[in-house]
Amino acid sequence: MAAASGHQGRLAIATIKKTADVKPALRIDHVDSRLYNADLAPVPRDKRRWGWFEIFNVWTNAAQSVFAYTLAASLFLTYGLNGWAVFAAIVLAGVIIMVLVNLSGRPSVEYGVPYPVMARASMGVFGANFVAMLRCIVAIFWYGAQTYVGSTAVALLLRTVFGTDGGGTFLGLSPVDWISLVLVSLFQIALFWRGIESIRVFLNWAGPAVYAVMLTLLAILWTKAGSGLLSEVGTIFEGIGHYEAGPVSAFMAITGTMIAFVAPLIVNYGDFSRYVSTQSGMRLGNLLGLPLTIAFFALIALFVTGGTVVVFGERLTNPTEIVGRVDNLALTVVAALTFFVATVGINVVGNFVPPANDLSNLLPSRISFRTGGLITAFLAFFVSALWVSLISQFGITRFVSTLGALMAPAYGIMIADYYLVKRQRLDIQQLFSSDPNGAYFYKGGWNHRALVVFAPVAVFAVLTVWLPQLAFLAGFDWLIGALLAGVLYYAIMPKVGRNG
Repeated sequence: MAAASGHQGRLAIATIKKTADVKPALRIDHVDSRLYNADLAPVPRDKRRWGWFEIFNVWTNAAQSVFAYTLAASLFLTYGLNGWAVFAAIVLAGVIIMVLVNLSGRPSVEYGVPYPVMARASMGVFGANFVAMLRCIVAIFWYGAQTYVGSTAVALLLRTVFGTDGGGTFLGLSPVDWISLVLVSLFQIALFWRGIESIRVFLNWAGPAVYAVMLTLLAILWTKAGSGLLSEVGTIFEGIGHYEAGPVSAFMAITGTMIAFVAPLIVNYGDFSRYVSTQSGMRLGNLLGLPLTIAFFALIALFVTGGTVVVFGERLTNPTEIVGRVDNLALTVVAALTFFVATVGINVVGNFVPPANDLSNLLPSRISFRTGGLITAFLAFFVSALWVSLISQFGITRFVSTLGALMAPAYGIMIADYYLVKRQRLDIQQLFSSDPNGAYFYKGGWNHRALVVFAPVAVFAVLTVWLPQLAFLAGFDWLIGALLAGVLYYAIMPKVGRNG
């Protein structure tokens, strides 16, 4: 291999070398300091502490966050479908997401690198910054939104313990709301600062705790509602309202909305599958944590929502508001804490770790993983502060779908490149080298063919969310965008042989 040019650094990195009979081994070589730091380097297999249970809890926290609960409950009330059809659409979404993350997670389990480094193979060693920063922007918005939602649980706790607010509001937030927002923001930074191992431990107890609280809440509501709960759930199952595009489009829209909800996580799934030691462990965690967990939690959301109609006379979809209405001090305190930790758990993993890696990839010699996290927290705080007064006014469903659509072509290109063009064979050393003759340098460090594919598909994907003329594609716009980008990319890219 050619030595790095004069302007390149001489840092060391472990490079994976495949053989027929053993797992990838490690060797030392030279890399470019503009592309490498210790946080972006491959995670050795003996340093990986994640297994199926950790991956399972990534998804349990994702499904059980306050934001996800509200979305799942709203889907039963918004589209006018029979409840079983809504339930089937949510389960189908879980199966599709499982397949997609198995595809995007596999290369990072194999090579131990995060998403922005994997993107170098398809976008170019410098071009990867484009899709990485796009993912970073999406994550910052999500991080801010989830931070606000998590702060509502803390606000509920403070009001329960210390009484009502007092004082006016600023940007739609009361003094208690502002205090809660600051506390949640600081807690997340502290958790992130302790490292990925502390995050792993946090997730492992936060996920099961939310199940316990939600089942307790359901039991209390069922006791208060009696037989009226089953009757109301039956009414919801019969379908409420009307969806103009018809039942098939409604089914597709529900499935697509659930996919779009986790779409950014699908793209950068390698950011934490790199900590898993085996492919089977990742796949088992995805199976237990996606279709099964999403289905079970959606069922809980349905029954709890039905209970709120009987007990409170209205359909409530925010779990913190539901708990606040229940006259049970102990449940309120425990539930508020649990909703808080569940939302924080998925926020740190899904929306803090990714932009920290993405920003580190932008300037590896200057921005570490921790520094990238601090930048993320600072920018996301403004999103949180403006969430009530401005950003939430766009509507949750369209907001989710728009952000998800932007990542569709990035996913399609990356998957087509790894599985069809590169045939699951990468040279890790080349991913950290700016040698003009390098395998992933392309032209000036950018793969212009990938950009030619990305631009029109991204525009198309976003237009399917906003143009009424494309409403018939609603629901599967993300999948269509990813598939279209993958097909076009495969068509215009030179292929490598099966053995090299």
